[in-house]
Amino acid sequence: MRVRRTHPVPTGCRGGRADRIDGREFCFGEGVGMSDVLELVDVSVVREGRALVDQVSWSISEGERWVILGPNGAGKTTLLQIASTYLFPTSGKVSVLGEKLGEVDVFELRSRIGLAGASMFDKLPAEQTVLQTVLTAAYGMTVSWQETYEQSDEGRALALLDRMGMAGLTGRKFGTLSEGERKRTLIARALMTDPELLLLDEPAAGLDLGGREDLVRRLGALAQDEFAPAMAMVTHHVEEIAPGFTHVLMIRQGKVLTAGPIDTELTARNLSKCFGLPLTLERHGDRWSAQGLPLG
Repeated sequence: MRVRRTHPVPTGCRGGRADRIDGREFCFGEGVGMSDVLELVDVSVVREGRALVDQVSWSISEGERWVILGPNGAGKTTLLQIASTYLFPTSGKVSVLGEKLGEVDVFELRSRIGLAGASMFDKLPAEQTVLQTVLTAAYGMTVSWQETYEQSDEGRALALLDRMGMAGLTGRKFGTLSEGERKRTLIARALMTDPELLLLDEPAAGLDLGGREDLVRRLGALAQDEFAPAMAMVTHHVEEIAPGFTHVLMIRQGKVLTAGPIDTELTARNLSKCFGLPLTLERHGDRWSAQGLPLG
């Protein structure tokens, strides 16, 4: 069964936008019709007596683009696993797209959430083409089998791949792609079902300078699209924050240090507390950079 249908005509867009590509129109960005896309209240995840996240309260509203910053082991990916419904908290309350975890069929809810991260690499066949890798998301599958696709399905997949700079590589085998190309393919795949919440787990990790900058500019275009879904992106580096991101959450040792508008909360003081090191922070237009203070 197809996870979610998109239509090649504007009337198929529920509060979103119809983009014309090669003479056809495709739906991008359906509104969730609510203020809180994600809400966590006093959420903790405890494993072997250790709190991976500890009493976290946090919410994402429609139209917001969040960056989640913190050192290794801070609990960033754990928050994304909760938001994507693949991990249930030990305590606390979680609401995703208006549905309470524990009271909803998460398999249906997951079709409304786009998730891209390196953990997907091993789940996708290396011999599958780039186009097939994106198309299979329409059925909630990772491997192409006997499913059939309509012209609108293929048109949407091609449009998303073009948006991510992969238009010339649709016939390539997924396993032959570079790190940056695979990550851009995964983001296109995450958008295939027209999600209402997009979660990105360290999308620029492991990329060289050129790959990082290409990805950042494409994420910036997506973040600044008013019809794009609400977004949350995990990263260790302020240099990877794309223009258009509106909010920041900083987490250390499972606890939230600060959460709010990026213009007021992303400061050298907060960043230093988050990473446990005296840091300087500079803003260059819509981009950021940080470095440690000299010893002595």
